[in-house]
Amino acid sequence: MLDQPELPLAAPKRRAASVEPEEAAKVAIARRAKPGAPPGYVRLVLSLELRRALAEQLSARAIRAGKILEGIVIDPLEAGAKRGRSA
Repeated sequence: MLDQPELPLAAPKRRAASVEPEEAAKVAIARRAKPGAPPGYVRLVLSLELRRALAEQLSARAIRAGKILEGIVIDPLEAGAKRGRSA
């Protein structure tokens, strides 16, 4: 038994060095997200750990605006993405 050669460890996974972030993002979302109800949307489940006070503040804002909490969180994300594209 001691004369057996050592088995190699699992080979490290290779990353494509020339993959653009946009292409990598498409692959990541294709793996993680589910198709959304409206065409062109995806359902991406995120868990957020927030301070209770912040969660209550966001919830109150959503209630005042007649929106769901997710809408209040998504609005700044969309605005930031638009600013990033125009910069």
